[in-house]
Amino acid sequence: MTTGSAPDNETSALRPPQNDASFANIWDEIVWRGLVHVSTDADALRELLAGPPITFYCGFDPTAPSLHLGNLVQLLLMCRLQLAGHRPLGLVGGSTGLIGDPKPTSERTLNDEAVVAEWVGYLQAQVSRFLSFEGSNAAQLVNNLDWTAPMSAIEFLRDIGKHYRVGTMLKKDAVSARLNSDEGISYTEFSYQILQGLDFRRLHLDYGCVLQTGGSDQWGNLTSGVDLVRKAEGATVHAIGTPLVTNADGRKFGKSEGNAVWLDRALTSPYAMYQFWLNTDDADVIDRLKVFTFLPRAEIERYSQLVRDEPFRRAAQKRLALEVTGFVHGAASVHAAIAASQALFGQGDLSALDAETLAAVIAELPRAELAESDTVVHALVATGLCASAGEARRAIAQGGVSLNNVAVSSDDETLAGAALAGGAAVLRRGKKTLAGLILR
Repeated sequence: MTTGSAPDNETSALRPPQNDASFANIWDEIVWRGLVHVSTDADALRELLAGPPITFYCGFDPTAPSLHLGNLVQLLLMCRLQLAGHRPLGLVGGSTGLIGDPKPTSERTLNDEAVVAEWVGYLQAQVSRFLSFEGSNAAQLVNNLDWTAPMSAIEFLRDIGKHYRVGTMLKKDAVSARLNSDEGISYTEFSYQILQGLDFRRLHLDYGCVLQTGGSDQWGNLTSGVDLVRKAEGATVHAIGTPLVTNADGRKFGKSEGNAVWLDRALTSPYAMYQFWLNTDDADVIDRLKVFTFLPRAEIERYSQLVRDEPFRRAAQKRLALEVTGFVHGAASVHAAIAASQALFGQGDLSALDAETLAAVIAELPRAELAESDTVVHALVATGLCASAGEARRAIAQGGVSLNNVAVSSDDETLAGAALAGGAAVLRRGKKTLAGLILR
């Protein structure tokens, strides 16, 4: 496997979260960064965000044990708005997570209540890492199960359902797509937009919340709350829908062979996340820097020039990988990932890496489990770096094979003594083709 090359001095300092002072208004900055795909009244929002602190919220449903990169867009927007002085409410949906918003193609599998409750705790801990819970605009976590669980079906229908018109509900994109599919849609998922509308109304009444943010694919659910607050309370509230981030070729961002890039390090290691960002295409990297980092406009423009003039340096990708991985996992973890990248290509000491980082490295490579008595020739074939023993011997004779960055000089050499932390070892053929070994 060929991985991203080792970083250079572009990745030396992690920027603390802060907004760009060159923008007069946080609204102008989030628009420039491409974070506003759709919204309620843009002029009113610009004025609202420039005025006294407001309370806003974003919701996250526990339909998995971790948030992913799509959710990170929302967390970064929340962080930016809080840095501008506004107060965030992080809602983890203990009730909406029991249902799940409608997918475009099929009905969701309903998870067990105990599982959802456990996932609520996981997501609350993740959301908490990205917000500040101190100061006059301290963040607060809320759970919509607290106000939906005590509500009877009659109360739900009389007090909330009466404000909804079925014709309007049918026009929502997710509902319309499902109605036109073979799968259809259940009443359970059809009602999801009412539950999300109820959340906005409840938070408006209890906390004075006047803004909800979410992905643009949730726009029907976002406006459900806006409409409910207007009809039930006679108040004007707002919504911002962020764009769905896609790659230059139109593929959904953050997916690799159907697998999300998770914010939980146990599901996606800091090293794997670092490599993900390092492999960003030139056509996408500047947009990623705008959305996913706190780098100021002037610095992003400098990287844009570097992409045009010296794309081979991949300076923008290296800075992107540093900033996002550091924001999600902390400085120590991202620098361990950088050290691993350097060591893989002979610019550092593999033996200095800890077992967790080495395990993450091995997990990203083609690998084989072998005994220390096995030969390097055997290892080359077992990992797929060579197609046959003859090819492996020729590669060694040509000086193109190394074990833990030490050149292999004899085709009789074994793996004895090669085990690093956690029993791992790294085999390389040529300059960039790597494989991992797990020695027993």
